[in-house]
Amino acid sequence: MRLPDEQLRAGHIPAELARQMPAGTDLRKVVIVQEAPRNYTGPIVLTLVITAGSVAVLLVFILVVQAVAASVVAVLSATCGVGVTLSRAKSKRPLTK
Repeated sequence: MRLPDEQLRAGHIPAELARQMPAGTDLRKVVIVQEAPRNYTGPIVLTLVITAGSVAVLLVFILVVQAVAASVVAVLSATCGVGVTLSRAKSKRPLTK
């Protein structure tokens, strides 16, 4: 028995607890209640929910920015004649075999 909880499960009362008992207490009838081990399910779920919520908010923000940019380009092209074209640079060198 190396750990204090193993001693308590075996029915042994540590000396510091035995000294705190009132005089005349039958130590064979003493019940020691231990605190339950910590449950990590709640903090893990909370972390996952916060992460998923942050990702969702970021995606919504990106979609809103994209929609605003597209509408600005559409309005500018309709009123001022400004347009956006995307073109790839063509290579001038011939392909060799």
